[in-house]
Amino acid sequence: MNVIIGIDVGGSTTKIVGYSTEGKLIGRLKVEAADPLTSAYGALGKFINENKLALSQVKQIVLTGVGSSLFTGDIYGISARKVDEFQAIGLGGLALSKKKEGLIISMGTGTAFVRADKNGIRHIGGSGVGGGTVLGLCGELCNARSFETVVEMAHRGDLKKVDLNISDICPGDIATLSPDVTASNFGKMADGLTAEDLARGVLNMVFQTIGMLAVFACRNDPVKDVIVTGTLSTVPCAKVLFKQVERLYKIRFIIPPHSIYATATGAALSYIHQNSKKK
Repeated sequence: MNVIIGIDVGGSTTKIVGYSTEGKLIGRLKVEAADPLTSAYGALGKFINENKLALSQVKQIVLTGVGSSLFTGDIYGISARKVDEFQAIGLGGLALSKKKEGLIISMGTGTAFVRADKNGIRHIGGSGVGGGTVLGLCGELCNARSFETVVEMAHRGDLKKVDLNISDICPGDIATLSPDVTASNFGKMADGLTAEDLARGVLNMVFQTIGMLAVFACRNDPVKDVIVTGTLSTVPCAKVLFKQVERLYKIRFIIPPHSIYATATGAALSYIHQNSKKK
């Protein structure tokens, strides 16, 4: 069996996905290390070991992500190539969601917006609001330096102490906006705030911002399926917050299984699809 491996190389986290040349999934793996090179080499070695593969079975490695530029030439003597990250995001998002078209948002350090359909994949824009925003603000406001800590703290937080809602400034609805809609992120900041409340407020602001950018991206587009990928997609409150945006703006957010592996999945599939067309 020959194997195609897609590797999404981040700053310190690497996601890896392997497929047979016939398109059968072999496995997925995530590895964290101090630097991209260590992370990627560690992920590859661990993946090969856990799936009981020989190096000779790996036909092709396909790299993508911000750290892929650090790699030149073969890896462990295996042919390695690079694929555009936005192409990988689009292919992976469609594959994991089993959709033929959609807006794929990849929530990493920042957030990328990619439109994908039968006619191709194109990057339509992005935002600096993402996981880096969460860690940066929570590091200063909450003294929380890890993603896991932020999520745990936010779960215990009370958003009503942080954000100003429509109900705080108006006794009824405002046009189509119900009383529970956020009027101002961090607009209340009530006495007795805890670090947990602030962490919840940061996550809420980030997800609401990304959600509204998705709404604007779909405004003049017949496609209303928004496929959510990336590390932030695993945060439990993400689904709840995106549901609130769905209710207001009639678009659908889809967080597919294994959403953090979308870009690595797309990297591997890009090679498989390209070679299947040649046959």
